Amino acid sequence: MASIDIHDLSGKKVGTLDLDDEIFGAVNEDLLWEAVKHYRAGQRAGTHKTKARWEVSGSGKKLWKQKGTGRARIGSIRSPLWRHGGTVHGPVPRSYDYTFPKKKLLGALRSALAAKFADGKLIIVNAFDVKEPKTKEFRKALDALKVDSTVLVVEQAKHENRNLELSARNIEGLELVRGHEVHPYHLLRYDRAIFAQPAIEKLQLSLKKASAKKERKAGEGEAAKKTARVPRRRAKHEKAAEVA
Repeated sequence: MASIDIHDLSGKKVGTLDLDDEIFGAVNEDLLWEAVKHYRAGQRAGTHKTKARWEVSGSGKKLWKQKGTGRARIGSIRSPLWRHGGTVHGPVPRSYDYTFPKKKLLGALRSALAAKFADGKLIIVNAFDVKEPKTKEFRKALDALKVDSTVLVVEQAKHENRNLELSARNIEGLELVRGHEVHPYHLLRYDRAIFAQPAIEKLQLSLKKASAKKERKAGEGEAAKKTARVPRRRAKHEKAAEVA
């Protein structure tokens, strides 16, 4: 079982945290790609729009008679064949979001955490005890933790820390999220990730429970398949005995 150091905001080591190999183990790059693609699809505005034939301004009157003029027949000035006419099969407002299996999302989150830990870019602090809502002081704390690039700060869920929010919101390249809002996209987008100890412990426990539940269901499925095969085999042997 791997372990990681726990620091305070001054950069001093105050303890260690054991990491589950099941969570911080292998990295599935294909799963990470799928999770990021799904997240970015959901972020798309989808507000693109072109005007169809019936939406373009202009009269609907037939410009000249069908035959006898020597010109090509035309029904309306709003025809897509003409300049300023309507657009055929143009884009319309839509949502790009789609369903993504929860098991895949949790698997991608495990891979993202494992990748951050393997790269040495995962930082754990005992708590974000920010005394005053001052950006300068929090910047000093980041410098003490050797954060010199973009960073994701993860605070525990349902914990109001107004001083942290006010201190972090003006720092460029920093995003603050709650423990239950962490997405693989966040972990891959930012160079460093700083977790509060309660947040990483809660996240690790949730991922471990989900993984155990998955294994239990898989075991139940295999057992059900085995029991389903038994009656058929018995019936076959019984039928052979009757014939004999």
